Amino acid sequence: MFAKEGYPFILVAFVTFLIIFFLPKGLLTFLSLVILGLFLWFFRDPERDIPPFDEIAVSAADGKVIDIAETEFEGRTYNKISVFMNVFNVHVNRMPVAGTITGIRHKPGSFIPADRPDAGERNEQNVIYVDTEYGPMIVKQIAGLVARRTVCYWQKGDKVCFGDRLGIIKFSSRVDLFLPKSFDIIVKNGDIVKAGETVIAKYNEKLDTED
Repeated sequence: MFAKEGYPFILVAFVTFLIIFFLPKGLLTFLSLVILGLFLWFFRDPERDIPPFDEIAVSAADGKVIDIAETEFEGRTYNKISVFMNVFNVHVNRMPVAGTITGIRHKPGSFIPADRPDAGERNEQNVIYVDTEYGPMIVKQIAGLVARRTVCYWQKGDKVCFGDRLGIIKFSSRVDLFLPKSFDIIVKNGDIVKAGETVIAKYNEKLDTED
């Protein structure tokens, strides 16, 4: 299975390969096959084993945890977890917690490397607002140096289940997840996580206080 956004790239690479294959140009044939392979690899969309537990949050993205911090965003304090995706990671994002999409805001910006600390503020991004049973949650799909488009599969008002596919970011990029403060973070910087599969936080009822 592949993400639907990848089919135009895969089709172009496949057609190019077929055209070049019948020409006496072995090197071009090889290069076109490599490009096709890269597109197939990048846009893969594997099934995930969603944890059968309650009161947890899973990673929204595949990749490496590069930042964990308590931070303020739009007047509310959250526990933020940033995950950097390189070109070899699966780039389909998933819902960390079930909830209702209350808003999606596209923010134009630059395309500096996504692993830089200021990329979360400066780069092109989708800001996805979600109302959960634990309180407001925000997912930021952040474009990177190569990534030029962030895609969210849902619209305002949609109810999304825990572990559902949320969207995709084309090529290397990053996801910032803003969880309610009532979640205890159980991953650390440098950890490798999988979207929809790796448990990154657990709900702590003792911390569930209103801001």
